[in-house]
Amino acid sequence: MKILLIHNAYQRSGGEDVVVAAETTLLRERGHQVLTYFRSNHELDQLSKPRQLLLVKDIIYSERSKRDVHELLRSEQPDLVHVHNTFMMISPSIYRACRELDVPVVQTLHNFRLLCPGWTLARNGQVCEECMDRGLWRSILHGCYRDSRPMSAAVAMMLQVHRYRGTWDDQVDGYITLSDFARRKFIQGGLPANKLHVKPNFVTPDPGEREKPGDYALFVGRLSHEKGIPTLLAAWEKLRTKIPLLLVGEGPLRQSLQAEVAARNLTNVTFKGWLPAAATRNAIKNAAFTILPSICYEGFPMSIAESFACGTPVVCSGLGGMREIVDHHRTGLHFAPGNAEELAYCVEWAWAHPPRLAQMGKEARRQYETAYTAEKNYDALMRIYRSTKSASGTHATSSVSTNQPAREVHA
Repeated sequence: MKILLIHNAYQRSGGEDVVVAAETTLLRERGHQVLTYFRSNHELDQLSKPRQLLLVKDIIYSERSKRDVHELLRSEQPDLVHVHNTFMMISPSIYRACRELDVPVVQTLHNFRLLCPGWTLARNGQVCEECMDRGLWRSILHGCYRDSRPMSAAVAMMLQVHRYRGTWDDQVDGYITLSDFARRKFIQGGLPANKLHVKPNFVTPDPGEREKPGDYALFVGRLSHEKGIPTLLAAWEKLRTKIPLLLVGEGPLRQSLQAEVAARNLTNVTFKGWLPAAATRNAIKNAAFTILPSICYEGFPMSIAESFACGTPVVCSGLGGMREIVDHHRTGLHFAPGNAEELAYCVEWAWAHPPRLAQMGKEARRQYETAYTAEKNYDALMRIYRSTKSASGTHATSSVSTNQPAREVHA
């Protein structure tokens, strides 16, 4: 099969970019010819201030992106287009190019951007669904995107224009959600249920199961408010046992969090900063458990998938997709989101019960082998591709690559 992958990378690399790279490699390794149209929000750095002010038009509908993709589709004639992210340099204009040339489109919904301009469905430390219940203008009122009302207005306008045009209903043939919870939320938000498929993230290469539980707790992720780091530090202050905590990752809160740790004299908390993938997985293997204290729904956090692959249990907020992915007292533990006392209790219980913790780690590894390997993911992806092509009425003959060079477009 010849597949065109489309992705707009953010300025700060994250889980989405990891998934896109892994799926690209997976498809090529299985013999498919993969074309790519990749752009990045780093392009913003090359624009003058006046040009940045005019970017709103391109966020809503970029003629350049449509022209680029239209040319690729005409010259390469792919069987299917798989879109990961179009925000903000690509824009939804590329769906029109696909429809004009009758090429079926699959869109992975890595976050809740189609429902929430701030993308997390969270605000001020708790879940917020005002934009779903009362309209997108609520995001402008609260400045949900980057704490900016003008930027929030740009995103809300993009979403509203394409809702009015029917882009999400008529020009996307199939959607991939990362959990059953996310699927239900998007149905609630108005997307067609018959187009929504569930396929979780995956981990490749297989890091292998750890030999034994480690001697510290670990957080892996972006150091930002929606990840619940303040709750994590508050819980650590309440611990009666001095348990080491490592935080792997970067983000806008790092300096303030480090100052808070120093002020609270939390000498058992260490910031490791950003680590390469191999070093991160090694840190996961050597941890007693990982912690995900997010106050937002999350999609399918790679830190959970990687923990399961390493045989490391997860202590997480019992919220949204996390509650579904981590089975309480089988592959990890749940606590009420934002509740530092309950998190502290879970941490001390886990630390005091090594045999139970080891068993949960083994169950986590079994869950990885059952659902989150590259092989399982590939099978699920192919089923979605076939279903989408069939539903779109396009029945182009699939073809395995004959070692032809794949064309790549980068801005």
